Amino acid sequence: MPAPRPRLLYVTDLAYPARGRRYCDEDIDLTARLRASFDLALCHPRDAAALMGAFDAVVVRNSGPVLHHQEAYDHFRERATALGTRVYNPLHGRGDMAGKQYLVDLTAAGYPVIPTVDRAEDLKRLPEAGEYAVKPKAGADSIGLRFLPYEELSGLTVDGDLLVQPRIDFAYEVSFVFVDDVFQYALYAPDPERRWVLEPYEPTGADLAFARRFVEWNTLDHGVQRVDACRTRAGELLLVELEDLNPYLSLDRVGEPVRVRFTESLTRSLRGFLAA
Repeated sequence: MPAPRPRLLYVTDLAYPARGRRYCDEDIDLTARLRASFDLALCHPRDAAALMGAFDAVVVRNSGPVLHHQEAYDHFRERATALGTRVYNPLHGRGDMAGKQYLVDLTAAGYPVIPTVDRAEDLKRLPEAGEYAVKPKAGADSIGLRFLPYEELSGLTVDGDLLVQPRIDFAYEVSFVFVDDVFQYALYAPDPERRWVLEPYEPTGADLAFARRFVEWNTLDHGVQRVDACRTRAGELLLVELEDLNPYLSLDRVGEPVRVRFTESLTRSLRGFLAA
């Protein structure tokens, strides 16, 4: 008899109303491609903990901001850890999976990241800017984001729960997608006012070295990561976000050969992850 095919529980919120993106289309297409290699079922993030015992691994994809189902997500992580369930991406990611503290830590370590602090006493370390972005450390999808002049920052209670960054005047945003440590493709938004209107981007060697630095810092042997950056008017790339929990991939913005190559890379990664 042929060996049984691996069984994957694919976690997604197909109904999540993402601005400028359609989670459902991406996940319907990607799971259709993955079914060539895996037995696969889709479920909502609130159902993952109850269902995962019947599968060889759980693949967390476009599940939406965790803060919308924080209790269910915490229960899922606790149960998966207790049962030794394989979760892809693995739960020890150091980027968005662990919250936004990494932006503060990378700033302190001198990495090329938008300068970020989370303490009132550190506000003076930020470069001068016309406005400053203030957002919850546990936020996502720009939830709770405000822009304030420097003189209004003193009235905030910045005690570790809020992040403060200078508002960067950037030329464009660009995202680099990796499977494990292998670069797949890059996309950029030429118009900063229409950040979800993405086009293929051909990275330079310096661009890839920038992105790979954060992938290596994250130390995930397996998984899908998206390195989001902005290009300043001076030409410098600065990290905006290291998405290692459920990065939307914008696969509808790349050509079919890239989608095929990405699916092949993801399949190899999942097989390696299951065999590890």
